[in-house]
Amino acid sequence: MSFVKIARVVQRLPAQTRPVILTCAYGLAAGLAAVAFQLAMNALYRFSFVNLSHHSRAVFLSGSFAVIAATSLLVGYLLNHFCREASGSGIPQLKLEFWKDFGVVSWRVVWVKFVAGVLSIGGGCSLGREGPSVHLAGGLASNLAGILGEAKQARRLAAAAGAGAGLAAAFNTPIAAVTFVLEEIIGDLNSRLLGGVLLASVIGAFVVHGLVGKQPAFALTGVASPGWLAYVLTPLIAASAAFIGVVFQKLTLALRAKRQRFERVPAWIRPLMGGVVTWMLGATVFVATGHLGVFGLGYDDLSSGLSHGLGWKIAGVLLAAKLVATAACYGFGGCGGIFSPTLFLGGMAGICLAGLLATVMPLSAPDQLALTVVGMSACLGAVVRAPVTGILIVFEMTHEFSLVPALMIGALVSETISRRMNEQNFYDALIRQDGHQIEHVKPPRDLQAWQKLPVSAIANFHPVVVSDSNPIELMQALKAHPYQRFPLMRNGELAGILTRKEAEAALAEKRPVKLEKAITCLRRQTVRELQSLLIESTALMVVLLDKPNGKILGLVTLHDLIRAEVAVANSDE
Repeated sequence: MSFVKIARVVQRLPAQTRPVILTCAYGLAAGLAAVAFQLAMNALYRFSFVNLSHHSRAVFLSGSFAVIAATSLLVGYLLNHFCREASGSGIPQLKLEFWKDFGVVSWRVVWVKFVAGVLSIGGGCSLGREGPSVHLAGGLASNLAGILGEAKQARRLAAAAGAGAGLAAAFNTPIAAVTFVLEEIIGDLNSRLLGGVLLASVIGAFVVHGLVGKQPAFALTGVASPGWLAYVLTPLIAASAAFIGVVFQKLTLALRAKRQRFERVPAWIRPLMGGVVTWMLGATVFVATGHLGVFGLGYDDLSSGLSHGLGWKIAGVLLAAKLVATAACYGFGGCGGIFSPTLFLGGMAGICLAGLLATVMPLSAPDQLALTVVGMSACLGAVVRAPVTGILIVFEMTHEFSLVPALMIGALVSETISRRMNEQNFYDALIRQDGHQIEHVKPPRDLQAWQKLPVSAIANFHPVVVSDSNPIELMQALKAHPYQRFPLMRNGELAGILTRKEAEAALAEKRPVKLEKAITCLRRQTVRELQSLLIESTALMVVLLDKPNGKILGLVTLHDLIRAEVAVANSDE
């Protein structure tokens, strides 16, 4: 049966049944894509780095460099000749596509993300699989929705459901997948898309259970309820891991900003720079310790640490090398996410600090394990800033309920430190660094949140300003623009608001223009304050200034406010 016939059959389904059937299809397709991505990436990594590690030092060094260099160059070629939007983790990109394009994702993004992600992560670059899994799974579901006859304006459910199924399959964590999609992509735990995301995530979990197995991502040994000393030290470990997450975010964003100005280096070569940094650090650590954790996901060494098979000194070495390698790979434009690396960094921080403290304190093995898991959750939470997801994802990955109280304490500490040291989470900061206003991308959830937004969220930053009131300037402004009101400048300062009717009358009568009073505000003032200013303005216009009596940045009219309010009201439909 052709896709056209299938689409016709789907469209003829009852209105109450069709969304459920479609969501099941999205979850199945997304789960299969995420599992295929995971298996392909793991196969490449095992065939290359793990296999090379069993040979001589010379063979490993030469072979590993050849692998990471070749795959990095291929990734650079794919990203810069086929689809640049497929670089990075994919979660910020999916968030933009969800809100700006109704969840429509290009098919090219999907296949490039799959191939480049397998090559980049499986080829040894220090990046994670979860972000790419979310992006390609959400993109595949969006394209499937189009094939099945869904309009472009109705693809948000497909993108969100696919993202949930992809993350559930990548981490084997369906509950955390639901909360992450709601917290980070949709931005509303009470979204009307909750049912679809939940159903798709369950299906994604069934897919990974059937094809990979029901085992958790990390198997813990010797787990017991933490003692009082572990709870006393939990805030310290969480604060340290959160600080590492903050440093990682700042370092990665700074390097990424500099990379965008590397005009002399061709864009397709830049991922190789991250690969070379990773190889230098990873090879040094492997020669010194015999551990491969700097390369790829690092899950083998993290699993070893959770099973008490990793010393605290080695954990400290892996932590430092992985931090720099991941920042380099992501900052130089590789294809991969930051979930796995931040879990690794937090885990190594927990192992290192708990092991060090155990030399002077009576910390039992279960206590050290609990502190390690707290470090994982706290570091991830500091970067992603989704506390519920941070708790659930580590709990589901370990299947150990006794660790939840410590995880909750760690989440509180992590969230506090992250908000004090970083203005935004990692994904929102990426969106802003790429020139998007986050307020424009993710609408507020309710009236109170809407009124707390800054005026800059709805302002027009390309205003037409009349620079003088002489007849020539007035005639040019009236002829070039159809607007009814214009801010007018005199001697470099805002003089008032000129109406079209007054300008035409002044030109006809050859007299000076009469201006209406200009009401001004600053860009950080809230929409609530703007509403009062618009009522005060006889011109129904507020001029946005960079500072009191400063230069004009933009305008906000009553029509702008009404259009923005209508867009917010319809944003979750």
